[in-house]
Amino acid sequence: MELTTVWFVLIAVLWTGYFCLEGFDFGVGMLFPVLGTTEKRRRVLLNTIGPVWDGNEVWLITAGGATFAAFPHWYATMFSGFYLPLLLILVALIVRALGFEYRHKRNDDTWRQRWDWMIIAGSVVVPFIWGVTFTNIVRGIPINADREFTGSVLTLLNPAALFGGLALVAVCLLHGLLFVALKTDGEIRSDARTLAGRIGWVAVAAAAVLLVVLGLDSGSVASWIMTALAAVALVAALLLNARDREGLAFTGTFLAIGLAVASLFVMLFPDVMPSSTNAAWSLTVDNAASSHKTLGIMTWVGVLFLPIVLLYQGFTYWTFRKRITTEHIPPAHDERDWAPRRDRSPSEGAGV
Repeated sequence: MELTTVWFVLIAVLWTGYFCLEGFDFGVGMLFPVLGTTEKRRRVLLNTIGPVWDGNEVWLITAGGATFAAFPHWYATMFSGFYLPLLLILVALIVRALGFEYRHKRNDDTWRQRWDWMIIAGSVVVPFIWGVTFTNIVRGIPINADREFTGSVLTLLNPAALFGGLALVAVCLLHGLLFVALKTDGEIRSDARTLAGRIGWVAVAAAAVLLVVLGLDSGSVASWIMTALAAVALVAALLLNARDREGLAFTGTFLAIGLAVASLFVMLFPDVMPSSTNAAWSLTVDNAASSHKTLGIMTWVGVLFLPIVLLYQGFTYWTFRKRITTEHIPPAHDERDWAPRRDRSPSEGAGV
């Protein structure tokens, strides 16, 4: 297999890992106004993803870095054509991260509510724009003979792409609900399972319509098989959720997202960014790639460091694998700081 093909597959794997892992913490962030009806329930939601959300973003950073190094022409055209959407994603990720870091810094309901809305907004905006972006990439965008994007932001906001954004938001929401059902216990677990049963079929229908529309344009036998398997996994997830099998249900949405993203990259290959102006001007794994020497060095770096990343993330998920309930939520740091001194243990002091 050519190194260009190897790196196309590796980048597809990185994007698949990113959407499978960060997809559920986007979903959990969207659930604040629905499942987070009290401060303790919101903190339960936060604690389900607290140890892992930033680690999940490593996959995005790695995918972007690998694209830049392995396919610089793909990276350049994508960032010039999708400059504003990618900038919005960056801003939304920063705002969301600030929400996680700052909402507990002050014991004030208004303060927390404002940061909660930042988390919700970031959790919706990022998957929506990724859905718009990937739908456009698979369907093709206007690229000229010099490999430059010739459209505008309005070109990217076509009905199919907007629907792709909504479909990804719906799937992430379902993925998040099943993750909450898997990671919590008591009333919030029951509420998550019930809500997943109610909205899950909307996510299934939206994802199916999107993949069929894209498949009719660019599908192959392999991509149709992956699409069919993704649909089966998503339906199985809902049926397993109805039988109170949260672990298997979450595995179903995990597989469904992985297979769906893989089918998108199969539709793309051997192109990396098809031109809707003239197919001969499309960027491919050959004309967008770095030199053979660069790809060879990257391959050795990937072989050395990818297992380390996988082991670290596996260790994190294993360490924080237990279910969380409202009874496990301790008082906030600032609440302890402002508590009367007689209520503190000798080992506790102000500001500790």
